[in-house]
Formats: sequence, C-alpha cells, structure tokens
Amino acid sequence: MIDYEYRVLTFPRGVSRSDIRRALIDHAEYGQWELTRSVVYLGGLRRAWLRRKIIRVRRTA
Repeated sequence: MIDYEYRVLTFPRGVSRSDIRRALIDHAEYGQWELTRSVVYLGGLRRAWLRRKIIRVRRTA
C-alpha cells in the first residue's frame, strides 16, 4: 500500500496567477510534491492540495 503525506497551500485574493504557478512549480521541482486538487473559492481565495509518497525503508537482515 502506498502512503502519502499532504500539504495544503492557501493563497489570498491578491496573489497573481503567475506567483501561484511559481510556488507550485518550486514545490514540485524541489520537494517532489504533485498537485492533487485545486479550488478557487467565491471570495477569490485559492487552495491547492499537494501530495508526495512516503518512502519507507525495509530491513534486509
């Protein structure tokens, strides 16, 4: 079974789309996160859910 850890990024109304894109690209490139879900709320608030696999090391001995 694959386990994931999640991170939620919240962007207020005044943040530009290019700044949001840059933040998501940085998380994906350097932290190995992938975008799971993205929502724009009525007031302009944006939320993005990111996930990445939890790698568990098994003993060999």
